[in-house]
Amino acid sequence: DGFYSPPVVVLRQKIPKRSSHQTTTGKHHPIKFKTTNLQMSIPDNLDTLTSGLEFRLPFGTIVSVPTSSATATKIFRLYDMEGNSDCRLVRERITELDLCVDVVIPAGRRSRALTDRSYEYYIGDASGISVIPSMMVSEEDGVVRNFVGSEDILEYLSSKFGPRNPIVDSNDDEIKKRVVDELGRGQDVAGCALSEATPRPVKPLILYSYEGNQFCRLVREVLCELDIPYRLVSSGKGSQQRAELAQVSGSTQCPYLVDPNTKLQMAESKAIIEYLYQKYAIYTPPNEALGMISGIITPLLKPLFKVLAPLQAGSNRENKREYTAEIEEAKAKILEEISSEKVVIYTYSLSPFCTEALKVLDRLEIPYKEISLGLEWVPFLIQDKGAQKRVALGEVSGQTSLPNIFVNGKSIGGL
Repeated sequence: DGFYSPPVVVLRQKIPKRSSHQTTTGKHHPIKFKTTNLQMSIPDNLDTLTSGLEFRLPFGTIVSVPTSSATATKIFRLYDMEGNSDCRLVRERITELDLCVDVVIPAGRRSRALTDRSYEYYIGDASGISVIPSMMVSEEDGVVRNFVGSEDILEYLSSKFGPRNPIVDSNDDEIKKRVVDELGRGQDVAGCALSEATPRPVKPLILYSYEGNQFCRLVREVLCELDIPYRLVSSGKGSQQRAELAQVSGSTQCPYLVDPNTKLQMAESKAIIEYLYQKYAIYTPPNEALGMISGIITPLLKPLFKVLAPLQAGSNRENKREYTAEIEEAKAKILEEISSEKVVIYTYSLSPFCTEALKVLDRLEIPYKEISLGLEWVPFLIQDKGAQKRVALGEVSGQTSLPNIFVNGKSIGGL
């Protein structure tokens, strides 16, 4: 009948001390998590690109059933992992059937739903098994039913509302798995949301969203990574909720976030995500891509910088005493500067790594003193005496690359 039954997936993970169990989607096939330790933060251009690639697939955008047929079925809870293709299949059908979800509970790796037995949405049971995705619905007669695993959920929705349209291209599902499972975010809780001191919303947030929108996905990924439950108001093309959205926001643009805890309402994915980090995370991590690039490039260039820095400062001049005096003078100035403030950061104005380091300090609201050595380290862009100061920084801290951050007079490195 054209109905697609996906393979059910098992999430096997090492759980923190609070709990010890497995997570499955029914048929006990292990999820392959990305092996890289990602520094999750404000989505960058790569995140937007991979999100856009996924949403070239033709599902989860247009409502496919009369709205009246969906209103009698109420979804109480949906345990979901944004960065999982089987969970995505369920979310696509929810959009197409114009269903809303009272509470979407993020259930990524290290989430409270999987690890914290005191959490109101904890999904573990006596056998130590949790099932993702998992859905609780209320039928027309008031009976509450539980469905565990993507196959059970999709079979129920198919029996209730009719089969889904046949898959257009047999490669769609393989592409989806590649993009969602391997390139996407939203599989794990970010380090900035793991602490017990992390601020949590008392009431679930409200998100107007639909699956086939790349910017909605960026917001949902961060909601998963910050372990924030939310009410999902499906607002796909042709949705009856679009009229409600227009009343609330003056537009039908998605995503749109309502925070009943702060009375804040906002559109635009970037603004929403920045708000979520500022309000419901301990800190906003540095840009993931820049952090990865910095970790690769800096060790490779360090030997080169060690040779070039003295040459640029004039170490090969005939008057060696003059060069030595300039370096000693720069060192004395640095020691004076790093003792004048608790946090001192040396930067280049054009360096994206320096800019990102400053953003991190600003987001953490840490007072600091910035000292710029010019636009960049290359000739004609570095300021007068900046080359000498760069050499002196190397002698003081062992690092000539910038940013170079000092805390209480000691260098802690760069980005």
